[in-house]
Amino acid sequence: MSEPNVYRLNSKFVAQSTEEWLTKRGVTKEQIGQLVMLLQKDYFPELTLAECVASVERVLSKREVQNAILTGIQLDLLAEEGKLLPPLQDMIKYDEGLYGCDEILALSIVNVYGSIGFTNFGYIDKFKPGVLKKLNDKSSGQIHTFLDDIVGAIAAAASSRLAHRKQAEREAVQEALDEGGASG
Repeated sequence: MSEPNVYRLNSKFVAQSTEEWLTKRGVTKEQIGQLVMLLQKDYFPELTLAECVASVERVLSKREVQNAILTGIQLDLLAEEGKLLPPLQDMIKYDEGLYGCDEILALSIVNVYGSIGFTNFGYIDKFKPGVLKKLNDKSSGQIHTFLDDIVGAIAAAASSRLAHRKQAEREAVQEALDEGGASG
């Protein structure tokens, strides 16, 4: 039995919209995966881009992450269209240095995967490699005040997720070796 005026959000629609908006704004999972690779390659030399992209996909599957992406992109778009009230319009349009709400929104993504993500986010936010450099370029006319931090946060979260999983794999292998040696 359905109730006629009850709000229901379709999770598949939110996930699909998130992916579409990232694409419309020029960001691919592979580009984010390359950032993950950059953050983790020194710790896991055998790491593949496919593993990195798979981790990005898992991060993107979280509703909290989708919410942050959709919110940040909408704020960037409104600023592009000049539809925000002053002084917020200029703060977002010019990516004001003392405006930290873009980083705070991005940190909600990093929070999903623990403290390693914070250090990864700080590093990647400072150096802006790969797609982050493109998003931070003001000459295109597009505003990515929120999106550059969000993409960095997705990469940081996916890196944290990978680090935890790879460590668990190493421990499982070592445990198996230890058990094999103990029984021999």
